[in-house]
Amino acid sequence: MSAQLKILIADDHPIFRRGLCEVIQTDAGLRLVGQASNGEEALKLVDKLRPDIAILDVHMPKLSGLQAARKLIEKKSAVKLVLLTMHEDEDLLNEALNLGIHAYVLKENAVEDLLSAVRSVASGKTFISASLSDLLVHRRTQAEALHREKPGLDSLTPTERRILKLIADDKTSKEIAEVLECAVRTVETHRQNVSQKLGLSGSHSLLKFAYDNKSSL
Repeated sequence: MSAQLKILIADDHPIFRRGLCEVIQTDAGLRLVGQASNGEEALKLVDKLRPDIAILDVHMPKLSGLQAARKLIEKKSAVKLVLLTMHEDEDLLNEALNLGIHAYVLKENAVEDLLSAVRSVASGKTFISASLSDLLVHRRTQAEALHREKPGLDSLTPTERRILKLIADDKTSKEIAEVLECAVRTVETHRQNVSQKLGLSGSHSLLKFAYDNKSSL
């Protein structure tokens, strides 16, 4: 028999959190190892309990689910992430996907979708609630239009593309160098190469491009 997947749930609404716990406990292949009521507590429990999957509410006190997820991703935590949201909000969805979130579940569909989301991320796949499909289509359409406008995007190397996304997250060259564990001069060279490939000129043109097109990069 394969080992149970360890699950952590973080949500600041006790009744809703209890319902999520009950859903997880219906699956013999899953084991609930902890619960948190805010983002800070969730981070501490991830470090302490080492769950395989953390289910985080987007809107929580102290640290939101997105803020907690960003911290976990930046520290290269092995935990896989499922985000829960009450709102069909395109900006929130784009921010989550740009972060590299593994699953994004609408709360009103949580009872039906949660186990599928957990199983999907456990197998290395992405899961998005079907009711958010219109937002995904819009995101894809925007990305396709951007690539037609700026075909140079297809010639970016993986490192250049990552740097462009970090620029979109408002990271300075120094901060990007720390993330990539390289010299600031190396980051500056990559920035120049990206600007050249995209036909951008001017001291702030790359930053403006990255920020304006963040959801499509």
